[in-house]
Amino acid sequence: MGKVRIVEPVNLVIFIFSAQLDYWLETVKPDLISLFGPIDYISPELDFEKYTLYYNEEMGSGITGRLISFERLIHPSLLASIKIKTNELELKHAVDGKRRFNLDPGYIHHMQFVLATTKMWPHRIYIGQGIYAEPTLMYINGAWKDYDFTYPNYKEEVYKFELSKIRDLYLEKRKKYLQNFVKSEKRVR
Repeated sequence: MGKVRIVEPVNLVIFIFSAQLDYWLETVKPDLISLFGPIDYISPELDFEKYTLYYNEEMGSGITGRLISFERLIHPSLLASIKIKTNELELKHAVDGKRRFNLDPGYIHHMQFVLATTKMWPHRIYIGQGIYAEPTLMYINGAWKDYDFTYPNYKEEVYKFELSKIRDLYLEKRKKYLQNFVKSEKRVR
């Protein structure tokens, strides 16, 4: 029988994409900070439209995105609640029922990148509140590895490069968290 272990915190990441990316990022940033705390990294603008035209009718053409990392680590069990909140933010700023931006939350752990979604698919795991977890990338042998089902943009090196920057930030935060955890455990004994 395996021993139940304490779950390590993870790094919240949100991918925002829009046809008017910087305008909507600046508009929604105060809400994101209010909900999830300080931002510690925003990626350069990343091409998104070359991977899919699915969102063009709703948002317009020229869709690009940015990956956003948050300073505070979270428990991975919060992912479903976070997805619900990001969906609410999308609707709050919708115009005539059409979203102006999309917020895709997920998290980085030292071994994986996981996204939240409302859509069921065989490889996705139900995590509550109508939300599924999508294992998107795994980190193994010093690099991000994608799966057959990984979204095309996350298979690209430019996205993996940005996620590696966020992973490096996470590893520093994780190290401090584990040091503090060990110190607090010693005080309890």
